[in-house]
Amino acid sequence: MIDDQFPAAPDAFEANRRYLGSVAYRLLGSFTDAEDVLQDAWLRWQATDRSAVTDPRAFLTTVVTRLCYDQLGSARARRESYYGEWLPEPAVSYTEGPDTPAELAERGESVSLALLAVLEQLSPAERAAFVLHDVFAVGFDEIGTSLDRSPDAARQLASRARRRVKDGSRRSGGTDPAEHRQAVEAFAAATTRGDILGLMEILDPDVVWHSDGGGIIRAGVRPIHGADRVARLVTGMIAKWFTSDVATGHAVVNGEPGLVWYDRTTGTVGGVLAFTVTDGRITETYVVVNPEKLGRISPVTAP
Repeated sequence: MIDDQFPAAPDAFEANRRYLGSVAYRLLGSFTDAEDVLQDAWLRWQATDRSAVTDPRAFLTTVVTRLCYDQLGSARARRESYYGEWLPEPAVSYTEGPDTPAELAERGESVSLALLAVLEQLSPAERAAFVLHDVFAVGFDEIGTSLDRSPDAARQLASRARRRVKDGSRRSGGTDPAEHRQAVEAFAAATTRGDILGLMEILDPDVVWHSDGGGIIRAGVRPIHGADRVARLVTGMIAKWFTSDVATGHAVVNGEPGLVWYDRTTGTVGGVLAFTVTDGRITETYVVVNPEKLGRISPVTAP
């Protein structure tokens, strides 16, 4: 009989569910795929002799990593046949504030939508080593166990991934959060006015516009380059698609200032914009309008 004054400790899987979900999402770039991995990991945990597990968190991290590693190969094949440009599923909230120690432990370091897109260029092993070490501060002994590699091999994978990430995101690093927010606000103000000259001022001359409609919503099949082309694209979109029922609001997209557009009546989100900013100008924009990637986003409750 269990004494009500001393309730049973929570199951280790449930106690670490948010952390494991954060690992899976950063490894896969998809909440749907991450949830599938968590379900498989839970089933394996139920079948495990837990008396032989000395560190449940490390054990479960290994299980989730291996499941994600197996998925990454097939995911890459699916994304190669995806209609247009595949972008990661965005994580959106409407409040900003410092993370608590518990939140940091559960979510790891923030990973922008741009960085998630860059991670798509890594091999599955490189991505796993980079995410586990650089985002969640997992040791190389544990990473090596997860990947069936030696600790030195895991360290080399993370180092190689770090170099490739740096090369792939060299135009989008180290921006001050206030500077990033100011650029996003200037972009929002210019688009609201339909001000093409205002857009040209905030866009880097070599800005790249990425969009993902998944073949469901009309979007560019390939990235669009250059401030002039991007500015004209944006003003054209505003004029054609933004009726009186559509509004734009500020949001936190993968830990950084971004924008959503939504239906004023229902609050339902129709698109998410994430930005990279360098020297006060927008260098890349990531626009997700595929409704299959927006269904988990909470409706906007206020402009």
